[in-house]
Amino acid sequence: MAYPSTPAATSLFGGPAQQAAPTPAGLTSQPSFNSTASTVTPASGASSNNTYIMPNSPLKGRTSMDGYRPKVTRTLGQRPACLVNASVTYCGNNQIYAFGGFDQYTDEVYNHVLRLDLVSHQWNLVDNYGDIPGVRMGHTATLYRGDKLLVFGGENEHRTYLSDLIIFDLKTAHWTQPQVTGPIPKGRARHAAVLHEDKLFVVGGITGHDNYVLDDICYLDLKTFTWSRAWRFVGRFDHSAYIWGDRVWVYGGLSEDMDKVSDLWWLDLKGSPAFDSPPHLGSLDRGLARSATSPRPPYAVAQSPVVGTSGYAANSRTAQVNPPSFHLKTYAPPAPGAVSALKFVGGPNVPSQMQGSHFHVYSSGTLLDFVTPAATTTSKDCSLSALDLGALRWQKLAEGRDIFKAGYRWHYCTMNEDGTKAWLLGCATEAPAIELGANGFEEYLSDIMEIDLRRYGFLGNNLAAEPRTDMIRPSSRVRHREQPSKGLGADLAKLFNHPPENGSGTDFIVTALSGEEDEDELMGSALVHASDSGENNRTWLAPDAPTSPPIHVHRLILQARWPHFARLWSSQMAEFHTKKMHIPEPYSVVKAFLYYLYTDGIDPAADDGDDNTTADLADVAGLLVMSNIYNIPYLRLLCVNRLSKELDVDHACITWYCAGLASEEWLRRRAASFCMTHWGRVVRTAGFQRLPRSALVELSQEIDMEGRVIGGDEFDMMIGGIDGRFGDGGSATSRRKESIDSDQTQMVESDGEEDEGMEMT
Repeated sequence: MAYPSTPAATSLFGGPAQQAAPTPAGLTSQPSFNSTASTVTPASGASSNNTYIMPNSPLKGRTSMDGYRPKVTRTLGQRPACLVNASVTYCGNNQIYAFGGFDQYTDEVYNHVLRLDLVSHQWNLVDNYGDIPGVRMGHTATLYRGDKLLVFGGENEHRTYLSDLIIFDLKTAHWTQPQVTGPIPKGRARHAAVLHEDKLFVVGGITGHDNYVLDDICYLDLKTFTWSRAWRFVGRFDHSAYIWGDRVWVYGGLSEDMDKVSDLWWLDLKGSPAFDSPPHLGSLDRGLARSATSPRPPYAVAQSPVVGTSGYAANSRTAQVNPPSFHLKTYAPPAPGAVSALKFVGGPNVPSQMQGSHFHVYSSGTLLDFVTPAATTTSKDCSLSALDLGALRWQKLAEGRDIFKAGYRWHYCTMNEDGTKAWLLGCATEAPAIELGANGFEEYLSDIMEIDLRRYGFLGNNLAAEPRTDMIRPSSRVRHREQPSKGLGADLAKLFNHPPENGSGTDFIVTALSGEEDEDELMGSALVHASDSGENNRTWLAPDAPTSPPIHVHRLILQARWPHFARLWSSQMAEFHTKKMHIPEPYSVVKAFLYYLYTDGIDPAADDGDDNTTADLADVAGLLVMSNIYNIPYLRLLCVNRLSKELDVDHACITWYCAGLASEEWLRRRAASFCMTHWGRVVRTAGFQRLPRSALVELSQEIDMEGRVIGGDEFDMMIGGIDGRFGDGGSATSRRKESIDSDQTQMVESDGEEDEGMEMT
């Protein structure tokens, strides 16, 4: 969890409870696209001496709030102050727990436990019992097995860094402090902790009288409560850490030089005996001696934390005693697994860590960066960005005005265990909403914003595909391949689309539009006719429209997996008697849809046995429309996830159009923005040329009301200014002409997207 700038607070609880301040997508019957991936570049465009671009400034005269926008809700009850470096953790059952923290105005450090009910939006102070821990801040609280909070480390009111582990039982509200063995890690605060296979990994933090930055990683085996030794990894504090694909990922925070960094580090855990086997009892942290040029002093022998002359921690009824530490004057050895790092130098989609208050959370193999408003950063300058840990590519999911409402400051962020929802906790900054106490201005955790990440195409941690086995340099031309189905889905996939005489047991036939005719002419005329007629049924289909080859399926699977088919079958419609069904969609889209019913995946295996075959993005766009027609939420989620991650020049128009048909406003706006940014290439694609006339007009109106086309000398001056700013060098005019004269427009686009300003270490 990344800690934001310190908020103001004057008391732990707010005043009297305040009252809170104040449809499924419709079916559509428009046709789906099935365009090819080729890019058409007219000869006139290739021979032109002038390049024209359309400015992509913020929309004017149009609202940016259409579609989904997270809602801000005022909480009730005993609202906590906006404490600094407390822990805020989602613990399941629609409940968020807050513990500890520091009041920067009263210099008080707390050990209170508070609970927020996300249904009633009510804060309550939790009565807790047992070995109540002392006051602390900068600690971590990690949910374990759904009903326990593992609180580790932090610093108390004496500025003593702690290394104790305390467990809070959420069911009984009891604290326990287990007896641990092994080399106790150095006391620390503002570190990161993450769970993996019943091991609590602790990474980095600050410690010592000089507040120097730790660069180690160690873990506590929760089965034996034995600490491992410490290994050297990366020096960070106020950072975030995650586990994905048997790797520990670390991002953001502050470095040993106290600089905000945007480096991504990861450590391989798989295959190392040090991580696979339980740690040895009583092992010491021996290793390489610290070099004379090291910027930090050597580790000193750590004593038990100072708890005051009374032997009791402040605000606690029990003595706080930690076992002695076994750290010697040695330097931790390098981590046993492979350590890799990636530095994001810059780019249009890379969020700058120097602006705004950042919160980093993980979902579905993706690192999310919430850039929230700060003292010098307004909501319009903020954003929600995502880093795909498999492809190592940043994407901007939403601009600040699309997600952040003006007049609020956010202090904490937490996420549910599924990775499908995130909550920001903060307070209003506008004068009418500010509460005044005896000391004047007061801030409380009075407001909460819930973000449904499924609206942005996130599958959730339970549904995300397995990571790739090897990390590769990201490329826009390398498409994500879903992992093959396992278990029953894999077996059923072998029987899909095989005639019954082969022993497959298929007993039903589905046909679609033929893919063997002149598909460009068929789809083009069909779309124009549908657009011009304005009818909401499929009367646009010609009565003699060619039919595809039969697709052999199992009626039982269709009936169990497809509610529309189940209703049709139970009503004994014509299909009940003929054992045949015609779906007026392109053959490849219908085939992919039926394959999804078998496997829950949208990447059908190739007929020729090619395991690298993936569904074309045009087919995925068609599947998105079908998911809306037949109201299949999970299929919709798969399609939005795939289309948003792999948006490219060839399919941008198709994605934009089909997202509109499926009422996916966020994806539609994202595709429209992509089209505007790469307008010169997009208008030369087959997908653009096959759009109906009304769609062409509507797409053109996505441009700023004050937008205009520029070219010639004005264009060269603009490009020259950009080159001078970023130091690219070279002639803008020559590069522009080379770009125009090149027929490989898609390759130019790929190279441009691939270079996100990254350095591999």
